[in-house]
Amino acid sequence: MDNIWIVFVIALLLSTVLLIHMRTTLKTKRINQLPLGTLGWPFIGETIEFVSCAYSDRPESFMDKRRRMYGKVFKSHIFGSPTIVSTDADVNKFIMQSDAKVFVPSYPKSLIELMGESSILVINGSLHRRIHGLLGAFFKSQQLKAQVTRDMHKYVQESMANWREDHPIYIQDETKNIAFQVLVKALISLDPGEEMELLKKHFQEFISGLMSLPIHLPGTKLYQSLQAKKKMVKLVQRIIQSRRDSGISEVPKDVIDVLLNDASEQLTDDLIADNIIDMMIPGEDSVPILMTLAIKYLSECPAALQQITEENVKLKKFKDELGEPLCWSDYLSLPFTQTIITETLRMGNIIIGVMRKAMKDVEIKGYLIPKGWCVLAYFRLVHLDDKNYDSPYQFNPWRWQDKGMNTCNFTPFGGGQRLCPGLDLARLEASIFLHHFVTQFRWYAEEDTIVNFPTVRMKKRMPIMVRRMEC
Repeated sequence: MDNIWIVFVIALLLSTVLLIHMRTTLKTKRINQLPLGTLGWPFIGETIEFVSCAYSDRPESFMDKRRRMYGKVFKSHIFGSPTIVSTDADVNKFIMQSDAKVFVPSYPKSLIELMGESSILVINGSLHRRIHGLLGAFFKSQQLKAQVTRDMHKYVQESMANWREDHPIYIQDETKNIAFQVLVKALISLDPGEEMELLKKHFQEFISGLMSLPIHLPGTKLYQSLQAKKKMVKLVQRIIQSRRDSGISEVPKDVIDVLLNDASEQLTDDLIADNIIDMMIPGEDSVPILMTLAIKYLSECPAALQQITEENVKLKKFKDELGEPLCWSDYLSLPFTQTIITETLRMGNIIIGVMRKAMKDVEIKGYLIPKGWCVLAYFRLVHLDDKNYDSPYQFNPWRWQDKGMNTCNFTPFGGGQRLCPGLDLARLEASIFLHHFVTQFRWYAEEDTIVNFPTVRMKKRMPIMVRRMEC
């Protein structure tokens, strides 16, 4: 009997030792799964080098250097947080398609404060799905596309009518003015005038603080931006109240009508007003920069310019002979024009990536993303990877004629549940602007360079000298 107890005790001890060993092995394995990389200096991490590279003509050099050293997924420490950086298309897709139980949006503190906790960029779950769904359906509607086409035609023609052949035209300024007017009309049905100019003034003050230091004191950029947003919110709330007083239209004419018509009662007036302001950002940033960069790349590629001009002139003559105006489907049906826009999005990388925070430990392709860490799904390096695209730094719209879009390797509008709902409208506006531009003008572009941080823009605002084409 004593021998049996001795054997039992020995077996128990061996089991305990084995269990401890297995736990230690698993723990060691888990630690080893954390991607390679360095966290840099205490507190500041690698932020200084990241920002320094971001201002250069090759902002991806920070990521590329580490990708060659550590692999496509690596750890770093930027903007105050330990961060897993992914330049792997499959990992990026997984991050974007995961729900809020796995990843939630993570942005610099100043941006969160300016956007507000109810911003569509920040909220999660059912509320986000509700707003995103309402916006997506409206932005894809034929009704809005027809309105945007009419407004773009009007504002583009008004702008171009004032262009002088003996004076430089700043394409970035012109496209920002046009796109902002079109977007504000779609959001709140506000036409150009004194109120529009006041709104634009406040908006410029608001957007200037998006990437500012998180210091909330009078005189700071963040404080000034917050004050500007409060003034814009008051203007939008007056419009909301006016709609409620006069009766909300069952057939929405703009985004305010869409959100006010929601039957879920989740959308308060404050939430609607805040999100209307946030949705003005594409009118100042992404859409006009898309148009501006397309002109820059066309200026540097005569063969592409000739082909897009011939395509648009042919369409214009055809519609003129029929006595019909161009509609939204005409613009989007121009195949080479669409390849120009696609290639501009790939090379321009107006949105370099998305930032998320892990809500739990996540393992993907052998990498561990620890709970609480930020993760940056970096698009730019995927778009400029020679394994994905031949001669990636060469503007080559013809590459898109030979193959379809790989949704993993091409993500200029993000992806998953947070795919930009206005992507079709962005393409439509760019198509209309390019059509009017190449069918009316020949031009000479002055030398200019792209600034990539904190947002993409032209250093000199893309000055050109134009000459009107003879009819």
